[in-house]
Amino acid sequence: MVDPDGAAIFLRRQGWHGAGRMPLAGDASTRRYERLIQGDRCALLAFVPPGESHDDFIKIAGLLHAVGLSAPKIMADDPNQGLLLVEDFGDGTYSALLDGGVAALPLYELATDALIHLHRNFTAPPAADLPVFNQELFLQQTMLFCETYLPSVLGAVDETIKDDFRAAWEMPLAQASQVPQSLLLRDFHAGNLFRLPDRPGARACGLIDFQDAGTGPVSYDLVSLLQDARRDVGGEVTAACLPRYRAGFPKTDGVAFETSYAVLAAQRHVRVIAVFARLAAQGRPEYLEYLPRLWRLLNEALTHPALAGVAAWFGAHVPAAVQIDQQSRQ
Repeated sequence: MVDPDGAAIFLRRQGWHGAGRMPLAGDASTRRYERLIQGDRCALLAFVPPGESHDDFIKIAGLLHAVGLSAPKIMADDPNQGLLLVEDFGDGTYSALLDGGVAALPLYELATDALIHLHRNFTAPPAADLPVFNQELFLQQTMLFCETYLPSVLGAVDETIKDDFRAAWEMPLAQASQVPQSLLLRDFHAGNLFRLPDRPGARACGLIDFQDAGTGPVSYDLVSLLQDARRDVGGEVTAACLPRYRAGFPKTDGVAFETSYAVLAAQRHVRVIAVFARLAAQGRPEYLEYLPRLWRLLNEALTHPALAGVAAWFGAHVPAAVQIDQQSRQ
């Protein structure tokens, strides 16, 4: 826990003494944020709990700045107290804009252009020490489903069932990596994107919540964008943005990309179902409302031929009728 007096001293040293401090609503993160308002200027003060740090956020922000994208500027930090002072992008998240009736397609095209820009220009520095999202890490994340969600369906889960689940994913996840690799932001969705209309080109898309980034398949963040757990993305948006991204990389193998996109869509939805079910069990029932959408997206992804073995496993152990019944009882 940050000492309140310590935060006040930190702000005084940074020239923000007497600024108004407005707590901001959080999400699934353990971090919390305050908006600082002083005259006509604003900033965000971020807090992390003991045992965590802002180091990864600062590192990834630097990598994004280096390729010409808009991450919040780092104004000051105090690692001993877990305090970070950053640029405030305001309230113009994609989620807020879409809820307010702003047309979706231009926003998603801008986000797609930001990914194209990132994947054209990013090269991992030798000393970046970034996590690598490869078959093994994706498998590890996927197994969370067996640990947190499956027991609520089957009770005690036989180890053979878990082994079969892992085996079904091994080949598809190996195929998912057969596309170019780049910086993988991991939570590239409407809640973490901002429209910054005063900035040119891809810089008009502001990025946050990227501290868990690593390197991995370029298809992953496009899945995060177009198959959002928290909101429906219209078919016309997907129909426009997938070809838009593909046109930016005409030499990328089309079949390999399509397979990677489908497999990582399924992987992400399985992981998020498990995470949201765990949050609900920990007293956050609002996450249950997203499960029907996630199951729908997962079942759509499982129609891809590369996922036939995974689809067969779900058909045997968590068929559609069980999914619906479990959602109603969560």
